[in-house]
Amino acid sequence: MPRTRRLTAAAVAVAALSVLATACTGSASNTASDDPNKDVTLNFWHGWSAPSEIKAIEDNIARFQKAHPNIKVNVTGNMTDDKINQALRAGGDKAPDVVASFTTDSVGKFCNTGAFTDLNPFLKKSGIDKTTVFPKPLMEYTQFNGNQCTLPLLNDAYGLVYNKTAFDAAGITEAPKTWSQFEAAAQKLTIAKGDSYEQLGIMPTYHGYETAPQRLAAQWNPAYFGADGKSNLAKDPAFAKMLTAQKDLVAKLGGYEKLEKFRNTFGDEWSAEHPFHQGLVAMQIDGEWRAAMAKEAGVKFEIATAPMPVPDDQLADYGKGYLAGTIMGISSKSTKQNAAWELTKYMTTDTDAVVDFANAIHNIPSTLTALESAKLQVTPEFKTFIEIAKHPKSNTTPAQADGGTYQLTFTDFAYSVEKGDVTDIAAGLAKTDQQIDTDIAKAK
Repeated sequence: MPRTRRLTAAAVAVAALSVLATACTGSASNTASDDPNKDVTLNFWHGWSAPSEIKAIEDNIARFQKAHPNIKVNVTGNMTDDKINQALRAGGDKAPDVVASFTTDSVGKFCNTGAFTDLNPFLKKSGIDKTTVFPKPLMEYTQFNGNQCTLPLLNDAYGLVYNKTAFDAAGITEAPKTWSQFEAAAQKLTIAKGDSYEQLGIMPTYHGYETAPQRLAAQWNPAYFGADGKSNLAKDPAFAKMLTAQKDLVAKLGGYEKLEKFRNTFGDEWSAEHPFHQGLVAMQIDGEWRAAMAKEAGVKFEIATAPMPVPDDQLADYGKGYLAGTIMGISSKSTKQNAAWELTKYMTTDTDAVVDFANAIHNIPSTLTALESAKLQVTPEFKTFIEIAKHPKSNTTPAQADGGTYQLTFTDFAYSVEKGDVTDIAAGLAKTDQQIDTDIAKAK
């Protein structure tokens, strides 16, 4: 579960990742000539660090090695993207052949520079039709310009986790489906305490853990780029509508300064001191892991989950949400790419392997068959996120040549809007488009 901190830490990591990924230029074509049936040792690097996650990886690798006794896998965990990129750049016998990264924002860079090899030839050779194996949004963040340099390895879906006991006390009988219902519920659930709060309906500011602009924008069904490849923030009304709605909610719940002062008292997102666990906020925009984490923290209230609300004029699309996840790729410098593909194929496309891994670390499976598997362990709270992952209107932020820089540019603008530093949203979005287009042009 804690693996998703990569998303909240993207602003810190993306600049370093961009530099390193650019330096990792290699060949994106499949020229692998190694014999995957010969004895070989692969280096597999990943970022998971919790004991339960490490065990889940080891169990998966053990099953793979049992089926491929000629392939030995040396596993190195708790590797940051910084370390992974440095090793990819350096190459050599100790460098990773296969990588699992939490930073989907880097896919555009990885594909564009050839740091990871294009997996399309491997998929074709194996007779795998990726369009029938993986959900469409996952294909959007694992490839760039037709280069499928990574594949999805589990999935994160974002929805609403809420304190049902607080809902009952406030007389709210069901989760809000529309934005206006969401605003009303957030206000009704808010209990003032002097110049602060005893309970806040929801922390609506963008620094509120997973309440990022991209998560909210997903509910307006945004198009980040036009058919011409240019940034589309100003032309698509979804972005201005989302920014306006969020800013209005901030005002209704006490204003930016009051909310931020309260937010600064919150505990760590990944600890028992999380404000949702403490009963300080009644609703939380979060991923599939939050309900399980709250139960493990020993909360005294009943927990429920629901999709995030949609704009009032998009009620027919209720149930959708933002999707992201871990990616898996093969180093273009590896001399063992055919053997590396066997491991990658197993971990990303074998239904039992995907389901077992998802069950072990409480994440959403990343293949269509795994989502429907009878072996998938599904609690009522978890089922909500499975349905979000399967919803045809769920969406993601697409890969770009500048990695996640365009997302950070949009996020910085959103910060300025919610603080009140920007009053002309339309003009600001147009200026943001110009900056994004400039950054992407430089990255190509």
